[in-house]
Amino acid sequence: MIRLKQSRHLADASLDGLNAAYPNAGFIGLPLCLLAFGQASLAPAVIAMILTVCVLFAVAIVLIELGLQTEKKFAATLGKVVRSLISNPLLFAPFAGWLCSGAELTIPGGADTFLKLLGAAASPCALVALGFFLGEKSKGGSAKITTMLVAAKLVAQPLLTWWLAFHVFALPALWAKTAVILSALPTGTGPFMLAEFYKREAEVTSSTILFSTVISLVTVTVCLAGMS
Repeated sequence: MIRLKQSRHLADASLDGLNAAYPNAGFIGLPLCLLAFGQASLAPAVIAMILTVCVLFAVAIVLIELGLQTEKKFAATLGKVVRSLISNPLLFAPFAGWLCSGAELTIPGGADTFLKLLGAAASPCALVALGFFLGEKSKGGSAKITTMLVAAKLVAQPLLTWWLAFHVFALPALWAKTAVILSALPTGTGPFMLAEFYKREAEVTSSTILFSTVISLVTVTVCLAGMS
């Protein structure tokens, strides 16, 4: 809402919002929670990761698609958005996986082995690719916007989560601590993926990922010390 009031395009404002809210729950969150709180923390961590990757990511895509439409009639705009969402691989792939899992479909042995090898290579390849993208795209961007987004991600979000988890919803201690730690994580690669996919401004997004990751070495350590 703040970025929209600053006359920011809805698609770009949606990416900014995602930069300030999208934690790196997959690469950092799961192993960190396992190390800090043990096996019992994996359940809330996995739930948070699914909500982040599926729900938060999907909402951002819907808002971006709405912002990119130029139709004046609501019905025409809605039709274009729905068609775009159905054909969008970033939404279709997880949905297809969910359908296959729910239907308990089996994969032939050869294909299963190939997909496991491919899946095992996905994380290191993604990290290497992100490094190349950051080196290419991070040319300073807007320091003011990047600072605001990093502060929102590393300070505002964990403070808000702490208040909600401990004082509003009164979650069990382990779940509340896990929620706070996950909210304190740096921005993940999802927003950059969307920025590249939709050909939007990527400098601020890549800078936010870079600086939030570096600074989180301090902020997450402080957060862990406070949760112990």
